[in-house]
Amino acid sequence: MKTRFTEAFGIKYPIVQGGMQWIGRAELVSAVSNAGGLGMLTALTQPTPDDLRREIDRCRSMTDKPFGVNLTILPSVNPPPYAAYRQAIIDSGVTIVETAGHKPQEHVEDFKAHGVRVIHKCTAVRHALSAERMGVDAISIDGFECAGHPGEDDIPGLILIPAAADKVKVPMIASGGFGDGRGLAAALALGADGINMGTRFCATVEAPIHERIKQLLVANDERCTNLIFRKFHNTARVAKTQVSDLVVELSAKPDAVFEDIRHLVTGAQGRAALESGDIGVGLVWAGQVQGLIHDIPTCHDLIERIVGEARAIITQRLAAIAGPA
Repeated sequence: MKTRFTEAFGIKYPIVQGGMQWIGRAELVSAVSNAGGLGMLTALTQPTPDDLRREIDRCRSMTDKPFGVNLTILPSVNPPPYAAYRQAIIDSGVTIVETAGHKPQEHVEDFKAHGVRVIHKCTAVRHALSAERMGVDAISIDGFECAGHPGEDDIPGLILIPAAADKVKVPMIASGGFGDGRGLAAALALGADGINMGTRFCATVEAPIHERIKQLLVANDERCTNLIFRKFHNTARVAKTQVSDLVVELSAKPDAVFEDIRHLVTGAQGRAALESGDIGVGLVWAGQVQGLIHDIPTCHDLIERIVGEARAIITQRLAAIAGPA
């Protein structure tokens, strides 16, 4: 299945596994890449830049296919050493990077100067155009359905994807709400060159998280998310759990400040939830695509199924509806 994205990034299928904190490790990334997609290590999952170097080497020992590294830049009281992580990526000879977050220009320029192809994740058309002007090689456009940070405009993919496709000239992948072949076919019809999936790849055999978390994603439906941090203009979509319910409740108080919920939303507690399977200890990040997750396949079987479904929709169902020219 060839698109502008597969041609530009040297992959078999137009399916990307987006960067996910604590989850984007070599086991999952190599499985996605070996299956013909594009796996993404998550840089900040690794405690130090040297740990990232080792994880890149470990991933290379598990696949000879293209893979990338996600570097997400977010405002922080104590920011991680982004430049050092960036240098680790460059020194390791990684040729594909997914950037996301706040003011990426410094990073984009350095990556491009070293021959690294950059995919930048955006939640608005205006941000996509800004990234395109910076010289990125592709855009990942995130609809409101997505897990993580969907921005503050609340534009769902059915509008955001074609709106971006009307203006963005570089290859573009669609993110947020994708989990099967219907989604891939729809994304291509809307003007995207492929799809990015996060939550769906969490419910796979190779995802390095506890089985109870995977079963939660299968059991949940499309209503089982909460939007948190809205009051603080940093909206995030997470799975609906007792922890995220409490975050919503505390945040709704008229005099609420971030310190009231900080103890519930730390990354360390989220990691503990993923590793222990105890959803009472921290946030589980997940999107509305939970309503389309019904099993826990291998990455190979999932990707082959998605591509097969998309091909059948395009060549059979849509062709039959369209009729002869």
